[in-house]
Amino acid sequence: MPLVLALETSCDESAAAIVRDQTVLASAVASQVEEHARWGGVVPEIASRRHVEALPQLIEQVCRDSGVTMAELDGIAATAAPGLVGALLVASVTGRTLARLHGKPFVAVHHLEGHLCSVQLGEPLPPGPYLVLLVSGGHTELLRVDGPGRYVRLGRSHDDAAGEAFDKVARLLGLGYPGGPAIEAAGQNGDPLRFALPKGRVSRPEGGFYPYDFSFSGLKTAMLRLVRALEAEHQAGNEPLPLADLAASFEQVVAQVLVERSCRCAREQGLGTLVLVGGVAANRRLRQLLEQRCGLDGLAWRVAPLAYCTDNAAMIGVAAAQRLAGGQSSCFDLGVAARLPLEQAGLLYESQPCF
Repeated sequence: MPLVLALETSCDESAAAIVRDQTVLASAVASQVEEHARWGGVVPEIASRRHVEALPQLIEQVCRDSGVTMAELDGIAATAAPGLVGALLVASVTGRTLARLHGKPFVAVHHLEGHLCSVQLGEPLPPGPYLVLLVSGGHTELLRVDGPGRYVRLGRSHDDAAGEAFDKVARLLGLGYPGGPAIEAAGQNGDPLRFALPKGRVSRPEGGFYPYDFSFSGLKTAMLRLVRALEAEHQAGNEPLPLADLAASFEQVVAQVLVERSCRCAREQGLGTLVLVGGVAANRRLRQLLEQRCGLDGLAWRVAPLAYCTDNAAMIGVAAAQRLAGGQSSCFDLGVAARLPLEQAGLLYESQPCF
């Protein structure tokens, strides 16, 4: 299988990896979390500058750690969409430049396809079709995977992604950034059933609800009202807010909604395996509920290894290796895009650039 150098700079993680098939020979990530935490979220201009500073050193590191030279590579890959445009450009320009200098094919990778491939860095997957719950800071989607590069979206969030909801509620509770780990830590010893919170549904124009779609805006509003009511009540008695119970209750309802709708989708669509990927896949409560529910529903389940749930270049390398093995590579004039549906990932391999 192809030997690939992969680069990832779609948001606030700078990453490089060298991958052969589904084996990671070397991987390195430079996180910007502490710097962006000062602002309560990712600042695009800062992210781009830090990628420029970090990426050359990361490339040197993975080449040194793996013992692989540029001459030995079969291709060089970089995330091209979706993401922050300025950040994406850093890896894309670097990857295209190195590919031209060393006479290698360039492979532009869709970021979500990378997440879908991250599970392959753990246990082997069955052949398609199977269902993937992709849940991250920017995306919450249910995708049927029929095979490499063949995807059908069956469900999605109509407002914030689950990761965004975690960030905003963590800010409301004064728990810091990123919100997912902060809420998980705060709620570890809390009572997840103390506060009843709504499981948002999305109405169909013709009536009824979309069975597999998500909405977290109502949940965020409910949390805001609950916190404001508790603040008024506790200020009168000079008592602190029950942060552990608030965090645990919010985390519980998000995990329940994700698991219930995903398992329903898998059952009704006749898909026997459910796969969990994305940054929020690192959440322990979500993993536990998914394992329990899949056991009850008779579904096989797989989850990306913890080290490859959040943004990394190894998953980009796996996706790129699959594309190269199928005879696909990208045009050197291809740019980057802030948005691109996963179903259109094949456009990245057209002879003429799609953007």
